[in-house]
Amino acid sequence: MQSILDIPEILKRENLAAALCTVVSTKGSTPRKAGAKMLVLQNEKIYGTIGGGNLEKQVIEAALVTIENKNSKLYKFELLQQLGMCCGGTVEIFIEPIMEKNKLYIFGAGHVGTALALFAQNTGFEVTVIDDRSDYIHALKNEKINKIYSQFENAIENLSFDKQTYIVVVTYSHPSDRAILSLCINKPNAYLGMIGSRRKTEVTRKKFLESKIATIQQLNNIDMPIGLDINPETPAEIAVSILAKLIEVKNGIKPKRKPKIDILEVEKCINYECS
Repeated sequence: MQSILDIPEILKRENLAAALCTVVSTKGSTPRKAGAKMLVLQNEKIYGTIGGGNLEKQVIEAALVTIENKNSKLYKFELLQQLGMCCGGTVEIFIEPIMEKNKLYIFGAGHVGTALALFAQNTGFEVTVIDDRSDYIHALKNEKINKIYSQFENAIENLSFDKQTYIVVVTYSHPSDRAILSLCINKPNAYLGMIGSRRKTEVTRKKFLESKIATIQQLNNIDMPIGLDINPETPAEIAVSILAKLIEVKNGIKPKRKPKIDILEVEKCINYECS
């Protein structure tokens, strides 16, 4: 059995939400003493033990609730009266969720993508930058930033997506942005945003609806034009506006809804859109 001390490695390998259960105090006869730990995964697999028997069964059930609601809680168990265990002592166990890492995938290693990567890695995101241009990827020297030199479509096939995944699409071309967006729109995520003007946004919505790539509801859930509306101009300012939006989503702040785009308006500008 892998040691409970290898929690980071276990979580990386299992790629599941988890809760850590720690015996914080005991009284009388108990299976384990203060300090004993058990890691419970979302699939009910455990590492370590806090004592076995009916106590462990109850703690696993409580841990699954903790994983679901993400709230820590202290539990007190009377082993004889509550659980029918002949030990007869009392044990208190603190159960806390192990928060999943917020992964940020940045498609595009240009000026905006690079600035965003540098800012975001200091705010708790696990940052990965993807680009199909070798010189741009290798220009990123920060060792805390993961770099993938690959065709965008191939990278998406090999990346893992979950509800802690933030996706930012800021490549060098409209077709690439749309292709990435179409491949990511059905992936689980916490956030999906694409850079672009209002016209680009309108045309993208029309193309996706006509091709049945996405529904209106799915399109309304995409942050485009991307970021908070602070009238950014430079790449660094645009990156700040995007990061502010990511933090807003991460911290559960209800955003001000961007106005929905009337598809009829799209018809008026579709002929003027660059490919």
